[in-house]
Amino acid sequence: MTVLDDRIEMADADTERLDEWFELLERMPVPEGYRVEIVGGNVHMTPQRGTHWNIIRRIVRALEDKFGMDIQVFSDVRIDFPGHENGFCPDVALLKDSAHMDGTGHWQHQDVAFVAEVVSKGTAANDYGPKKAAYAAAEVPLYLVADPYKGMCYVYTQPKEGDYITRTKVAFGQDIDLTGTVLDLVLKTDGFPRD
Repeated sequence: MTVLDDRIEMADADTERLDEWFELLERMPVPEGYRVEIVGGNVHMTPQRGTHWNIIRRIVRALEDKFGMDIQVFSDVRIDFPGHENGFCPDVALLKDSAHMDGTGHWQHQDVAFVAEVVSKGTAANDYGPKKAAYAAAEVPLYLVADPYKGMCYVYTQPKEGDYITRTKVAFGQDIDLTGTVLDLVLKTDGFPRD
């Protein structure tokens, strides 16, 4: 057995465990308006607040304005990422045009072109830490963190060896120049609310 065979077997085992976890979570009385995801084998439930949703909506609207209504963009849809038991539900995930579900009904992290996360108080460390590392390991070319508590956006590009080489910091109210990236647009943040 090769190292690659070992990794594939471990990934399959992680997917099976994540499937079991999510099936169990779907049967639990999770309060409406809460988002559930698994980061590093730990279950996180966070309430979706108005501020959070307004930022997500503005990002999705900008993507639809640029690429049309038929793009594959999701919010809070499970995608498994590299690392131990990482079943993330990104706030915004834009998939490549060629993306399709696998035989088990899952979207593939290899098809993710862009991810945006809006920081929640209870899970901020995930967005800046293990999720950023997993997105970089998956070679997601563009990762945006919108932090309504700091009034800042952080743009990460050029994934390499489990981290991003480039980080750009932009204050709410300033435009984020994403030309030259997979999005090739200017994202306006003047309407991003703060918490």
